[in-house]
Amino acid sequence: MSHKNNTYSRRDFFKTAGITGLGSSLLSRNALTPSDADAATSSPEKNVIPTRPFGKTGVNVSILSLGGVLGMSDQLIFKQAMKLGVTYWDTADSYGWGKNEKAIGKYFARYPQDRQKVFLVTKAGSTNPNTLSDKLERSLQRMNTSYIDLYFIHYVSDAEDELTNPVREWSEKAKADGKIRFFGFSTHKNMEQTMLAAAKLGWIDGIMMSYNYRLMVKPEMKQAVKTCVDAGIGLTAMKTQAAFSANFYASIGSETDEAIQMTKHFLSKGYTAEQARLKVVWENPHIASICSAMPNMTILQANVAAARNKTRLSENDRQRLDQYAHLTAPGYCAGCAQICESAVEADIPIGDIMRYLMYAHAYGNTKLAQRGFSTIPENARKRLLEIDYSRAEKRCPQKMSIARIMRQAAEFC
Repeated sequence: MSHKNNTYSRRDFFKTAGITGLGSSLLSRNALTPSDADAATSSPEKNVIPTRPFGKTGVNVSILSLGGVLGMSDQLIFKQAMKLGVTYWDTADSYGWGKNEKAIGKYFARYPQDRQKVFLVTKAGSTNPNTLSDKLERSLQRMNTSYIDLYFIHYVSDAEDELTNPVREWSEKAKADGKIRFFGFSTHKNMEQTMLAAAKLGWIDGIMMSYNYRLMVKPEMKQAVKTCVDAGIGLTAMKTQAAFSANFYASIGSETDEAIQMTKHFLSKGYTAEQARLKVVWENPHIASICSAMPNMTILQANVAAARNKTRLSENDRQRLDQYAHLTAPGYCAGCAQICESAVEADIPIGDIMRYLMYAHAYGNTKLAQRGFSTIPENARKRLLEIDYSRAEKRCPQKMSIARIMRQAAEFC
């Protein structure tokens, strides 16, 4: 990254303020801060995170879910989450190579009484019933629990291919055995089509999907959410900050000014831009919870403050978010992978590659990105620079420079 005068300061600000989340660099006297959350302990009414029904399950869950990858040394975060009312905990068997589940298990071993208070979710990246059984048993052991509240298949993008009758039969048996209460899946790409298909099945209890101020205004997403709600499926939003999928901030030039202006605007209203992004999602009453990575106390408490704040966004606030989404659209992958992937001759998982680059450039987690890239078939990795992406770029609703982004991806391969 360049260190020249104004260019560096603006890009550095944009990377911090627009991508990394609710960090201490954004918390000011005027924003909802950790002190707001701490002060809530003096008021029983304020000391409650709102809850919402999770589909037709009959269970109410906290509207904020503790996500991300936490380790053995993060026990205070789990304890503080319980204290603040964040009782929906999300993990996966692969997070931190199992360390996240083990950290939860350590917490439950120390505070077994809290297990009944937590709506516990974990995921497994398989549709093979035997593999699912093995992974479920391992997750139960790691987390020191006899059951999982909601068990997800990870990364579903084709309901017809992945949500098969054997998977349904497996989920029914796991429920009958008391090892899981509810069953569903997470989806990062082709979300709308996958959600619509799942709603027709009749045996999906919950879905976690990418959903944010960029995606929630799309007619296709609105219809998918409505259809799932009508089917009684509980919905959890993830990727609500809509972080860039590629190294976009390094090339957008003057548009970083919009990020600065938007941040100033929301701070003047009493909350950060990141808190505003959470609030706009919560304003959809059909979203049961937001799963947010909260790796430290600052982010946890700032998110809790946003969840407790009842001030609704103004129309001007929403316009600010819409304008920002429009200006930065070429840097954000909307997950409609079927559009771009069907436009190239080779079997290149463009949507997955976009997500892996987001892990590297937006989250700063190169190890996670490299792990993702390692799962791409070798022949596809070798052909990244050979493919003509011109048709895919023409079809992309976000007008992304797919060829340039694939060149960036080739550096990881």
